[in-house]
Amino acid sequence: MKINVTEKIYWMGVNDRRKHLFENIWPLPNGVSYNSYLIKDEKTALVDTVEMGADSGYIGWIEMLLEGRELDYLIVNHMELDHAGEIGAIVRRYPNVQIIGNSKTFKILEGYYGITDNLLEVCDGAELELGHHKLKFVFTPWVHWPETMMTYDLTEKVLFSADAFGTFGTLDGAIFDDEIDFEVYREEMRRYYSNIVGKFSNMVQKALAKLCELEVKYLCPLHGPIWRNNPSRVIELYDRWSRYQARDGVVIIYASMYGNNARTADYIARKLAQHGIKQIKIHDVSKTHISYLISDIWKYRGVILGSCAYNTNMFPLIESLTRELEHIGVKNKYLGLFGSYSWNGGGVRNLTAFAEAIGWEQVAPAADIFGTPTPEKLEACDAIALAMAERLKG
Repeated sequence: MKINVTEKIYWMGVNDRRKHLFENIWPLPNGVSYNSYLIKDEKTALVDTVEMGADSGYIGWIEMLLEGRELDYLIVNHMELDHAGEIGAIVRRYPNVQIIGNSKTFKILEGYYGITDNLLEVCDGAELELGHHKLKFVFTPWVHWPETMMTYDLTEKVLFSADAFGTFGTLDGAIFDDEIDFEVYREEMRRYYSNIVGKFSNMVQKALAKLCELEVKYLCPLHGPIWRNNPSRVIELYDRWSRYQARDGVVIIYASMYGNNARTADYIARKLAQHGIKQIKIHDVSKTHISYLISDIWKYRGVILGSCAYNTNMFPLIESLTRELEHIGVKNKYLGLFGSYSWNGGGVRNLTAFAEAIGWEQVAPAADIFGTPTPEKLEACDAIALAMAERLKG
């Protein structure tokens, strides 16, 4: 099968519908694609590979497209094994191939494969002539590994962007952005960004500053669709997300063992709606995977967290969420807190410590409810809903 990106550039992608967890942690209800690309010019170059064993026909596909020619270069933009998994097989099949990367690439390459020969080290901004195509290497460290770089084809304005601009989800027949329904991918693209790349948003901004100097007609990420009709669309999303810009809505995430905090969450949501907030999402932390919680926190400016007391602390899954949010370093959120207790408390007390650590603006005093959330006890939640609505409506 030949799928052309341009006349001499071919998509070499694999759909993985068997894997349940990306990086053995993030759910893949719609699978994931691994993209690589073959440039067939006076010199031939493979841009990244795919996960080992994701498709037993991968090497044969390369052989078919090369039509008996040798593979001159293997460009390694990113050494994570979902993209570097077939490097060993490539070197065994094409023992004279030159592997292109940077010094940090080669350190990881040696650690995984013991490969130390036929390496061509490039520096930031270095160029390589293939014939018709002329490639430029753009270093984008920590988007999202330290060795990550991108490859830009100066001739046809093609950007091979490594993990940046990728998404969860397989490519089900449609490979290019003008063939897909983007709304099918939008939520999974944000979940991918917020969980995989989001921690390094400051480095994403530095990478975007470099890329703004380049004319991009084709955007070729390592996961998800290829952008040939409107690449600026996904670049603008990354710019927005890496600046922590979000919608004027609220995500409410609660832990409740016996239903009290669930009732309180619904009460606050109703009050928010009465104050004119139209985008409200409620999650039970015990039911929803943390990756979806983080994605919705990225989506909305308002975050309201609720926890019952659990052995004088927060409920463990809320504690895990707050720990991850601190680790990622999410910024620019309005925060509300509530909780409940039966004897000694601890949920709200520890949520308040999280609020101080992460530095979000807490819109109103926390509501810490003893026992059943009666109408009188819920009055403290009125202030949270009102203050949150006022902040969001600005």
